[in-house]
Amino acid sequence: MSIVPLPPAWVESIAGHPADGGPSGADWVAGLPGLVAAGLERWDLVVDGPPHTGRTAVVIPVRRGAEQLALKVVWPHAEGAHEALALRIWGGDGAVRLVAALPSDGLLLLERLDANLDLTGVWDAEACEVVGGLLARLHVHAPPQVPRLADQLAPHLARMAERPAVPRRIADRTRGLARDLLPEAPETLLHTDLHYENVLHSPDSGWTAVGPEPLAGHPGFEVWPVLRNRVGEMGIGASLRWSVRHRLAVVSEAAGIDPDEARAWTLLRAGLEVSRASTLEAGDSVTTCVALHKAIDD
Repeated sequence: MSIVPLPPAWVESIAGHPADGGPSGADWVAGLPGLVAAGLERWDLVVDGPPHTGRTAVVIPVRRGAEQLALKVVWPHAEGAHEALALRIWGGDGAVRLVAALPSDGLLLLERLDANLDLTGVWDAEACEVVGGLLARLHVHAPPQVPRLADQLAPHLARMAERPAVPRRIADRTRGLARDLLPEAPETLLHTDLHYENVLHSPDSGWTAVGPEPLAGHPGFEVWPVLRNRVGEMGIGASLRWSVRHRLAVVSEAAGIDPDEARAWTLLRAGLEVSRASTLEAGDSVTTCVALHKAIDD
């Protein structure tokens, strides 16, 4: 029996993940109590509160003596394979500080942030400025271990034509952008998943990025997550178009990304997200991604 109670709905969700370069979600979650126990013993930790869960990880407040920390246990999957490496490179400047890690077991010991204080309740323009400012601090040259964007996207671009839910115009537009943009992409270390819920507050350093899914590529590829958050606030039609463009402009300026390049890369990613959403059960996800793509492209 686990010494850390886990939400049943989260356990069920994780268990549904097929293997992605490691154990299936079901196999991993069955062994999760042992991983938690191993992390606590390895770093001499004591559980200090209820866990917080994300799509592919659980974060447990812990103490080591008087030091407040967080033990993160991550389901092994391709997108998160280099999280520890990226955090080590950033060194706590703009991203959560990595104290120790055992990447082979998906164990990360992190500084403790306020898990109940993120950007979801912050005024939209201010939240975009925060995200952009963090991205600017995280943009350093990527090490060779981090996958390059062109290599990572190639299979996804190839599969777009096989998905009937992806409008033909979006598939053609996306593949055209990929041909134009990917060959000249720089090798900047990218977070790729910096949305409002992946920015938490540190009592020492303020707003801090968490949960990176590192890739090497152009910084413009990173703007999409803030467009996908709190979509309902942006309205529909002309209001949606204005709000999407405004968010894109605010993030780009704060991050120091050329606005035209940011728009092109965001449009490329929007097309890929339409394709990805078409594989999910919820049809409204495709509708939302198509609407955002249109708002960027019009």
